Amino acid sequence: MAFHLDTNLPSELAPLAWLVGKWAGAGVVGYPTIESANFGQEITCSHDGRPFLAWHSRTWLLDDAGEKVRPLATEVGFWRPVPEAEDGTNVELLLTHPTGFVEMYAGHAQPAKVELRTDGVMRSPHAKEYTAAHRMYGYVQSNLMWAMDMAAMGQRLQSHVSAELKRVE
Repeated sequence: MAFHLDTNLPSELAPLAWLVGKWAGAGVVGYPTIESANFGQEITCSHDGRPFLAWHSRTWLLDDAGEKVRPLATEVGFWRPVPEAEDGTNVELLLTHPTGFVEMYAGHAQPAKVELRTDGVMRSPHAKEYTAAHRMYGYVQSNLMWAMDMAAMGQRLQSHVSAELKRVE
């Protein structure tokens, strides 16, 4: 399915327009502190006419047959275009997690690619230690591909999760 720009989308969102829609697919999660596993994911990225995108992602563990085992991560937030800074930053991603984290990412969006790094991570006193992340999103052959590196639990910034999702709406 080809991507068509929503004509109701504010012009500021043009570099992020390809994210809008409902996506589903699978990926791999792993880290030195956890066993590697396959997961399923659904993302809904929407707008209401204002110059930001709403984001809701949920994931679940998959067994060897690809069947859902149990919920994993959930995140909700907003993509916000911002005036381009000297370092090329032109987008922010604000995310909250029910596990006690709030993340603020800053980065660069261009058609079909976004790269972001955490500008700040806040966590509840009861949440696991987590200090930084780097995310990349891309629109590749009509699919949403993304990867995240993470620094947590005393580990350096390193690969944590990646997935490939297909547009379902």
